[in-house]
Amino acid sequence: MGRSVKKGPFTDVHLMVKVQAAIDKNEKKVIRTWSRRSTVRPEFVGQTLAVHNGKKFIPWLRDREHGGAQAGRILSDPAVPGHSARAATEKTAKPA
Repeated sequence: MGRSVKKGPFTDVHLMVKVQAAIDKNEKKVIRTWSRRSTVRPEFVGQTLAVHNGKKFIPWLRDREHGGAQAGRILSDPAVPGHSARAATEKTAKPA
C-alpha cells in the first residue's frame, strides 16, 4: 500500500542533510546511504547516491525520470544463491 497523499513523500532526514550539504558545496561526490525507503526528490537530480542492496553499495545517478521513485525499488535485490544440485541428488540417492 502506498503512502498517503496528505502526508507527502518520505525522505530520511539524515539523507536530506547529506544531499543538501553536497548541493551547498557544489560537490559531485557519491553519497552512500542505507535508506532504501526514501523517496527521490527534485533536489536529488544530478547527485549520485550509492544505495546499499544488502550486500554492497550500488551507485545510481539521479535524473528527472526517477523523480518520485523510491531508492530501493529502482535497484534490484541481491541474487539469493540456491541450493546446490549436488546436495539435491545426495538427498534423493540415499536409501531409506
